[in-house]
Amino acid sequence: MASDDQISRYVDGLDFDRDELFGIYNRRLDLAAMAHLAYPDKGAPDQDLQAEFGVSVLEAYRGRGFGSRLFERATLRARNRHVTSFLIHALSENNVMLRIAAHAGARIHRDGPDSEAVLKLPPDTLATQVEALFEQGAAEIDYQMKWQNQAAHRVIDTLSDIRKVLVDGEAPTPH
Repeated sequence: MASDDQISRYVDGLDFDRDELFGIYNRRLDLAAMAHLAYPDKGAPDQDLQAEFGVSVLEAYRGRGFGSRLFERATLRARNRHVTSFLIHALSENNVMLRIAAHAGARIHRDGPDSEAVLKLPPDTLATQVEALFEQGAAEIDYQMKWQNQAAHRVIDTLSDIRKVLVDGEAPTPH
């Protein structure tokens, strides 16, 4: 578990002009899992580009494959941005993250309590570009459907409160 100070330093280090964040939301639009893809500053054109990947899944949502799905999404996105490899820092006890990396073909180096995984990425293709467009569209549709569902529930709650006031003479329920 990271301390509040560690989390604050991590958040302060995010560069929204360079890095990308991916999330999975539950049906109530609470963030259940998040991945961070940290890109390097652009180097020389012939230099290999290595991005760092990190993921966090709330305890209640672990074991559902969210980390793997975010890893796949980040891998696709990185390939399409001409990244040649992923670097993953993890605690050696984080078997789930290390298994995800190993399953993808990463080389894992353990050094006491810390592990580092390096995954070489193939170049992008027309298929990866099309897949990324499809995934982005599907993610936006999913989010909009969840948002519309929440809006519908708010309308229903409001109508229920109005009915209670007009028909039953009750005070409205706070939401």
